[in-house]
Amino acid sequence: MGLFDFLSNDGDKKPVQPAAKPAAGGATDFFGNAGNAAKPAAPTAAAGDTYTVVSGDSLSKIAKNHYGDAAKWHQIYDANKATIGSNPDRIEVGQVLTLPKL
Repeated sequence: MGLFDFLSNDGDKKPVQPAAKPAAGGATDFFGNAGNAAKPAAPTAAAGDTYTVVSGDSLSKIAKNHYGDAAKWHQIYDANKATIGSNPDRIEVGQVLTLPKL
């Protein structure tokens, strides 16, 4: 991103879509043993999609794009307090946020 990119009039850029989830089944451990692979930990937030923060994002912009209502940013913040911290205005590029199902 260049120094003057913030002056451009590209307000309708779309956020980056989350990566495709791997297909279910067929999990193996390092040695190829089926059924002995470690199980992923359950997410602490309500099950939902994930979103990786890009430059220019805010919780309200993410809520507007995902839920159609910018006022639902509180739900995203509540589900990601451990990642975001105490200030919801301080999200950082590259953070992976859980977008809870409403």
